[in-house]
Amino acid sequence: MPDQAQMLARDLGVSAPESHIAQALTVEALRSAGLVIALAREHRRAIVEMLPRGARHTFTLRELARLIADVGDEDFAELQTLAPDDTAGRLRELVEVAASRRGQVPPPESPEDDDVIDPFRRGDEVYTESAAQILPAIKVLIAQIHRATSPGRG
Repeated sequence: MPDQAQMLARDLGVSAPESHIAQALTVEALRSAGLVIALAREHRRAIVEMLPRGARHTFTLRELARLIADVGDEDFAELQTLAPDDTAGRLRELVEVAASRRGQVPPPESPEDDDVIDPFRRGDEVYTESAAQILPAIKVLIAQIHRATSPGRG
């Protein structure tokens, strides 16, 4: 992780960002993933080219947030059939709900609005802009994961 990203991560409360280690993405890893999140459409496209059958559960971060931002209880009807402690099943259902909303949720004003700007080898202001795109999407994702996995649900 570049120094700029580490400093920004620390400012946002991430502990030990220097321990982040990038890894090459493999087809084997994709085969076992129930959800794949890319930061840009070009990355999502490359991932789907590696494993076409993974397209349904591969999203950009901002696309995923857009698709699930207004998910209501009626969208989580399948959760009623799952045990409260079936966290994996509940997370799979959240991914299925997101995938099913493609084509139903209006697209962004511009396709680039589903991307996160890549700050690598750019100035501090671009790292700040990238974080400003990531954080709201992460907050939506965390809120909906919490809703889907809440013990009181189902």
